[in-house]
Amino acid sequence: MTAFNNLNWDDIRVFLLVARAGAISRAARQMGMDHSTVSRRITQFEYTLGASVFERNASGLVLNRLGQDLLARAEEIEAGVLRMGAALEAGDREVSGTVRIAMMEGIASLYLSRRLLRLTEAHPRLSLEIVTSPQHVQVSRREADLFLSFFPAAAKSVLSRKIGEFGLGLFASQDYLDRHGTPRCIEDLRDHRFVDYIRDLIHVDPVRWLDDVIAEPQVAITSSSMIAQMGFAVGGIGIVLLPYFSVEQETRLVRVLEGVTDVKREVWLTVHNDLRGTGRIRAVERYIAGLLRADRDYLFGRGPSTTGCGAQPGAEG
Repeated sequence: MTAFNNLNWDDIRVFLLVARAGAISRAARQMGMDHSTVSRRITQFEYTLGASVFERNASGLVLNRLGQDLLARAEEIEAGVLRMGAALEAGDREVSGTVRIAMMEGIASLYLSRRLLRLTEAHPRLSLEIVTSPQHVQVSRREADLFLSFFPAAAKSVLSRKIGEFGLGLFASQDYLDRHGTPRCIEDLRDHRFVDYIRDLIHVDPVRWLDDVIAEPQVAITSSSMIAQMGFAVGGIGIVLLPYFSVEQETRLVRVLEGVTDVKREVWLTVHNDLRGTGRIRAVERYIAGLLRADRDYLFGRGPSTTGCGAQPGAEG
C-alpha cells in the first residue's frame, strides 16, 4: 500500500501513454516530452511500485502480467478523471479544449479540411487535431477522441453512430479516354486500365471499393494515397474510383459510366463513452453530423455543396 500512496495521477498518465504506445519514443512525441524524461519517469514509476511492469525487447515495450493488471486499474482511474472533467466542463458555457479527430486521408484533406471555418469561429477556445490514418484507430485506447470511419467500432467502451453516407464514381482524364476509348457499359471496363490502392496495405475492408465495380481489373498503378491516385488519373494512367467529394476542385477528370457503376459507403463517428458528455466533443460531433446531412446530395454527386466556403451546416439534435 505504501507504494501506491506515493503515486499520483501524472505518474499513472505517463504509464498509460507508454503502455498504449508500446514505445517510449512514441509516447514522448504524444506528450511533447523528450525520450530521456519519459524513460526516467517510467523507471521511477517501477521503482515506486517495487516491481517491473514492462518487458523490454527489440520492438519496444510489452506489458508483463502485473503491467496488464495495472493497465486495467489505471484505465478505471482515467475514466473517473475524464468524467470529473466532463462534469466541470458542463458548467462552462464556452466550449474549450482540444479534440483529436482521426480519419482517412481522403475525407480529411479533400472534404472536411475545407469546411471547419464555422466551427472554429463559433468556438475560438476549441483546438482541433486532425489525424489521418489508413488503419483502424483505437478510440478505446485513447488514440483519438473521435474516429470518423466507414464502419462501426466493436469495442464495448465506445459508441459508434452512423452520421451519413457518400457516393463514389469512376473518373478518368479526357486524354486517357481519347487514347483508350470511353466505356459504354460495365463489360467495356475489362479493356481498360485502373488506378487502385496497394492491396496489402489496405487495413480497412470498406476501402476496397473498386471490388464493387469490377473483378480482377487491369491495374496500372497503385498507391496508399487517394490524392496520389487522383493525380495518376489526371495524368492519364488509368480510370480511378473516387468519392464525389474528392473531385470538387478537380476539373480535369471526367465521369465514366455515370449512374451505372456508382458505389456507396457509410460514415460512422466513434467516441469513447467517457467523453460523450463533454461540451467540446458534443460541439464537434454535432458540427460534423450537420455537415454530412446538409451535403447529402453533394456527397452523392447530385449538386453543389451547401456547406462549402464557410457556409453554416444545420444543427444536429
